[in-house]
Amino acid sequence: MKLGNAMLVFLKDWKEIRRNYQVLAPIIFVPLVFTTVLPLILVLVPSLVGVPGTAFQLIGPIFENLPPEVKAAVAGMGAEEAMVYVFALYFFAPFFLIIPIMASSVLASDSFAGEKDRKTLEALLATPLKDGELLLGKILVSFIPSILVTFASFGVYCIVVDLASVLHFGGEVLLPNALWLLFIFGVTPLVALAGIGVTVIISLRVKGYREAQQMSAILIAPVLALVFAEVGGAIIFGPLMILMMIGIFALVNAIVLVLGIRHFHREELLTRGG
Repeated sequence: MKLGNAMLVFLKDWKEIRRNYQVLAPIIFVPLVFTTVLPLILVLVPSLVGVPGTAFQLIGPIFENLPPEVKAAVAGMGAEEAMVYVFALYFFAPFFLIIPIMASSVLASDSFAGEKDRKTLEALLATPLKDGELLLGKILVSFIPSILVTFASFGVYCIVVDLASVLHFGGEVLLPNALWLLFIFGVTPLVALAGIGVTVIISLRVKGYREAQQMSAILIAPVLALVFAEVGGAIIFGPLMILMMIGIFALVNAIVLVLGIRHFHREELLTRGG
């Protein structure tokens, strides 16, 4: 397998994606909401209207599951500071699983299903590219933009949180910290790959881009379950959870890779015209 051939597929598909605002719009606006709008609301609203009650009453079940050192740090804060600290460092973490899986599934839906819509699949499959080169090119054109969007979103989130909260903490900035760096650079690439793998398999089996995108939307469900579990205090964003996620998603990616290779049959796709 030659990487150069895979990059030819990448460049061809990237030219198509750059002109497709239906694909680009959610990749731009969804991260903007998660990294800018929601954090600003979280930090500015309590500052403007005030927060009644104690830190324990405000963050309830989440507080109960925090690591001891974080409990000690929060216990010495006022209500506003405690809420900003816990929500900025812990509550928003699962949203950074939604960004790579959303971006990767949107882009991967356009892989083979988009070729079917544009009536270019037969020409692509008739090229002398090997199956592995074709699949790798399709994966790269989804993975590289998805992970760049995720990393850029994290950078924006750090800036927004630090600018909005720096006065609450006497000039101390909250992000980035080691936990978040491990999460962003260790977990999110694996999440993006898992989303791409599943969506490419779906894209191979369905008739068009819209059908592939609708079916791949189900990938968001497990991530939303994590968000609700964290809000309810059932789980907490910490080192153990991050290491478990790295192991789980590495295993998922291995399984998806095997399934993807088994489901990619060039002759079958040519015979039935996609």
